[in-house]
Amino acid sequence: MVPPQPSPKSEFIRGMKEVVPVLFGMLPFALILGVQGAEKGMSVLEMPLMTGLNFAGGSEFAAVGLWGDPLPVLLIIGVTFMINTRHILMGAALAPYLRHLPMKRALPALFFMTDESWALGMADALKRKAQGLPAFSLPYYMGTALTLYVMWVLLTALGTAVGPQLGNVEAWGFGMAFPAVFLVLLRGMWKGFKAALPWLVSLIAAAAGFLTVFRPWGWAP
Repeated sequence: MVPPQPSPKSEFIRGMKEVVPVLFGMLPFALILGVQGAEKGMSVLEMPLMTGLNFAGGSEFAAVGLWGDPLPVLLIIGVTFMINTRHILMGAALAPYLRHLPMKRALPALFFMTDESWALGMADALKRKAQGLPAFSLPYYMGTALTLYVMWVLLTALGTAVGPQLGNVEAWGFGMAFPAVFLVLLRGMWKGFKAALPWLVSLIAAAAGFLTVFRPWGWAP
C-alpha cells in the first residue's frame, strides 16, 4: 500500500525548512562575494544582477576575480562556462525525474539548480523511494532551490552595499562553513563504500588538477 502523499504546499515548505542549515554555511560566502565585488567597483545593482542571472557560486567568484577595466568579456564567459560544466552532469542525473514534466516546469527546475539543491533533492529522492513514495518531489526541490536563490541574491547585494564596513570577511574564520555543509549533504547520499568509488575518483582528479594545472598557473591560492 502506497503511503498518502503530502500536498505540494507542505512539500514546498518542507524544502524551505530543510535548507535552513545550508543557509548558515552560505551566508559568509555570499557576503565575501559581495565584498569582493564592491572592491572591484561593482554596484549594488550589478552584483545581484550577476548572481541572479548566473546562479552558480564558483563561477561567480571567478568572474569577480577577473573583473577589471577594460572588462575581459570573452575570458569571463569562457571561465564561467568551464566551471559551470558540472551542471551538465547534475542536470543529467536530475533529468529522469523531470522528463515527464512540461518544459515550463522542467526548465525553471534546471535554472535554479545548484550543488546544494541538487544534493538535497537527490538525497530526498532516495528516502522517498525507500518509503514507497514517488521518488522525486518537485515542490520539495523547488522549496530548497528558490530559498537558496533568493537568499543568495539578497546576501551578495548586502555584501556589496556594506562591504567597506565589514572589512576583511575572510579573516572571520568562516572558511570551513561551506565544506562542512557539503559533508553533511554527502552523508545524506551515502549508500556504501562501493557506491562511493566515483566520489574518490573525483576527489583524486580534482586534487591532481589543482596541484598540476591551477596552482602552477596562479589560478588558485
